[in-house]
Amino acid sequence: MSRSQPSPQPDAAGRVYRRLWGYSAAYRGMWAAALVAMTVYAGSQTAFVYITKLITNQSFVDRDMEFVRWMPLLILGIFFVRGVADYVATYSMSWVGRQVIKRMREEVFGKFLALPTRFYDQSSSGALLSRLTFNIEQVAQAASQVLTTLFKDILTIIGLVAYMFWVSPRLSLFVLVVGPLIGVVIRNLSQRFRRYSTRIQNSMGDVTQAAEQVLEGHKVVKVFNGEAHEIAGFERVNENNRRLNMKLAGAKAASAPITQLVAAIGLSSVVFFATREDLSGGMNVGEFVSFIGAMLLIMAPLKRLTNINGPLQQGVAAGQSIFELLDAPGEDPGGDRRVARAVGHLEFRQVSFLYQAEKGQVLRGIDLVVAPGERLAIVGRSGSGKSTLVSLIPRFYDPTEGRVLLDGHDLREYRLDDLRRQVSLVSQDVKLFDDTIRANIAYGAMRDATEAEIEQAARAAHVLEFTQRFPDGLDTEVGDRGVTLSGGQRQRVAIARALLKNSPILILDEATSALDTESERHIQQALEALMANRTTLVIAHRLSTIENADRIVVMDHGRIVETGSHAELMARDGAYAALYRMQFAGDAAGAGR
Repeated sequence: MSRSQPSPQPDAAGRVYRRLWGYSAAYRGMWAAALVAMTVYAGSQTAFVYITKLITNQSFVDRDMEFVRWMPLLILGIFFVRGVADYVATYSMSWVGRQVIKRMREEVFGKFLALPTRFYDQSSSGALLSRLTFNIEQVAQAASQVLTTLFKDILTIIGLVAYMFWVSPRLSLFVLVVGPLIGVVIRNLSQRFRRYSTRIQNSMGDVTQAAEQVLEGHKVVKVFNGEAHEIAGFERVNENNRRLNMKLAGAKAASAPITQLVAAIGLSSVVFFATREDLSGGMNVGEFVSFIGAMLLIMAPLKRLTNINGPLQQGVAAGQSIFELLDAPGEDPGGDRRVARAVGHLEFRQVSFLYQAEKGQVLRGIDLVVAPGERLAIVGRSGSGKSTLVSLIPRFYDPTEGRVLLDGHDLREYRLDDLRRQVSLVSQDVKLFDDTIRANIAYGAMRDATEAEIEQAARAAHVLEFTQRFPDGLDTEVGDRGVTLSGGQRQRVAIARALLKNSPILILDEATSALDTESERHIQQALEALMANRTTLVIAHRLSTIENADRIVVMDHGRIVETGSHAELMARDGAYAALYRMQFAGDAAGAGR
């Protein structure tokens, strides 16, 4: 579940406002067009109430028939200008809002790629995706629809109030008494809106996470009959989201009637005092009608201003969660040392590592030297620290103690992008992207590889053996996460990707685990050629696949307990020999079934 976030305090809300304004300020031209259009719109409202005064006096009191003939055209003209101004204002602000969202999504997506692996270990992907989608949409509403209403209605209210003071300053003062009361109502509702908005955004992350787990693990759910359990879990987070939304809906529903009631008290007071000539200042019929009309026209923008408070506070709460993500520290970019192609000499000096202090160290005082071109196999029981050890090489993590060196220099001295160019990785958990097989082989920095280079890597990894049966060959779409390919086919594509990269350091983390025996034999032949003259670290579950390694390191509880060749370790009859006999016995038992 996503961790709850505190509701933004007033000073934090101010910072969010300023940062959101910083995004919008980049589009000053559209802002200017919107503000001009809003000013015209507000002016048309004031012009209309002024016309009601003229209509009342000159049509019904003075009976000026020439004025009456022109009045319909004047009214049509005002409403035409009003409509055009309303369209320009709404469209311009929507354009600014979508530009802000596009830019924020680009920044958040870029931040996802720059965040360290530790961040993902501590965060749910559902909550992160909720920020990219739901939370940013909340900001969109605050940045476009809300601001459109805010500016347009405030300008309208200013224009109408100015007209009211022009008609009768005394009566207008009574209207101003209502203002502070409305302000108190809005302030109290703002705090409630903001609190509920933050909780709703957190609950949306929970909903996304619960759904994502089922979508990714649907086979496990089905085979273990977990449907009822997952439905019950989803019902809990879904009900929590519904309950919070209803609290917000209740606050929204109460805001408009309360505000209108306060405004109605002011209106009734004005009508009462307008009948007293000593306070009304001797207004004529037209002035009185237009004054009441201005008050009535103020009611609608006041209502809209009250209603936008909820979305505005939602946008602030969403903006705070997004800015917290954008402000999170990214990966250490490394030092200034450049390297075109490393020799491949690796050294671990008293390396220790822990993910969380309460769970203890995963690696403990590792001392290990890997010579250039050496083929080093790392074996051990599950949880012994094998994958963590090799994850230090591309700096997915940094040691909590000790140092890892490449060609005699600490990994942190190298520029991070240069360092990672030296490493190829093929893991058990193959990640393919929703693109063609060809694009997945020539991924990232290898996108400029030639057709011949891609096909050579595909042939060496025995990818062409199955793509030749596909109508589109290497241009076949693999689908989301490579779903249209089998596990073995996906792993061959990943190996072809590593072959094409041609880096001096190769990490194989259970790289042949998903292959059948015949495919594994072909891949082993390809890997033999790939591993030549490269520093290779192989994590293997099947010990039979690493018997020809130059050296085998046996790990247990984060320590290296044995080192040597296959023959040496078998003769020593220690931890490796025990693992080997256990696996051999298991394979024999499986074959006998």
